[in-house]
Amino acid sequence: MDEPTEEPEGEVIHVELCPSCGTSHIHEILSEKKVGEGADYRVQCEGCTHVHLIQIRPPKAVRVKFTLSDGPNSIVEEIEIDEDETIYLNDVFDYADKLWRISQLHLVQEQAVRSAEPNEVVSAWAVRCDLVRIKITMTEGEESTTSTIECDPEDIYVCGTIIEFEGKKWRIRAIHTGIGRTLTGRREASKIRRIYLHPPPDPRRRRFRKE
Repeated sequence: MDEPTEEPEGEVIHVELCPSCGTSHIHEILSEKKVGEGADYRVQCEGCTHVHLIQIRPPKAVRVKFTLSDGPNSIVEEIEIDEDETIYLNDVFDYADKLWRISQLHLVQEQAVRSAEPNEVVSAWAVRCDLVRIKITMTEGEESTTSTIECDPEDIYVCGTIIEFEGKKWRIRAIHTGIGRTLTGRREASKIRRIYLHPPPDPRRRRFRKE
């Protein structure tokens, strides 16, 4: 059943392909019967007055096995997808109140593809994309410790700025993007692999001359 259209006065009309006259024409809904989660509509073509039945049924759900990677942790879940949908690489979907981006799709014999129908997919991988985890290296003197920070992918980090992390103030000494390390500039969190933190410089002490 085609999507209804709305006339300027607000009256909803239904345009269908009539099996009798073979043209798309306005149809009047004579009756409606609920069937499960769908419905049967008895409609009449205003062009040739032919009466016919239109059955509307929701698509069946297909369970696709996904490996969901959230930072260092991964879980395997079977996620229901409508059988009439096409799955694409880089599609973003909501699951368990988190956003995930599809990174791999495999068919039979581990064949990797960029898109597929749900019932063709043997396995799929997705990574969490509503937050990122950045590795942190904190250096004080000769000692270095590591940690991670969770943040929004669009957060900006700027070399040379002072931030508070794990209860202490630090200066961003350098940012590593995976391509190389930089001591200047700003980067989005989604593009950062690691941030290097050093203690901030001691504040300059003002000297006051006695009168």
